[in-house]
Amino acid sequence: MSDLVRFKFYETALEANRDKQILAENGINSFIANEQLLQSDWLLSQAVGGIQLQVFEEDMEKAQQILQDYKDNEQYSLEVEHTIEDPEFDFVCPKCGSNHIYRDDSATSFFGISFLTSHKFKCYYCGNEFTH
Repeated sequence: MSDLVRFKFYETALEANRDKQILAENGINSFIANEQLLQSDWLLSQAVGGIQLQVFEEDMEKAQQILQDYKDNEQYSLEVEHTIEDPEFDFVCPKCGSNHIYRDDSATSFFGISFLTSHKFKCYYCGNEFTH
């Protein structure tokens, strides 16, 4: 049996758990370190190196390839619907016409909590950022 190695570092448990699930679906065992510690005291993040995803040394290359393939295919996995069924949702991406958009609150949030409403939007399909 090979040793566990630090594979990837994360700022949030959500990202770490997403990648852990992707690896599990592809037959790779992985483990998350420091998740509970940092959820109880996030100030320790720098001291312990953030949330760590660990894999067995023998699975390192396969895990890297799986996550790279997922990242490469993520943008193409979204099905674009160009018709708007909800009349209250009355705008689309000015670049590609997709209505698969979301409000980008990252500029108006602090530790994941939004304090202000952003007028900045991002298209899931083409990645275009725009204001409305």
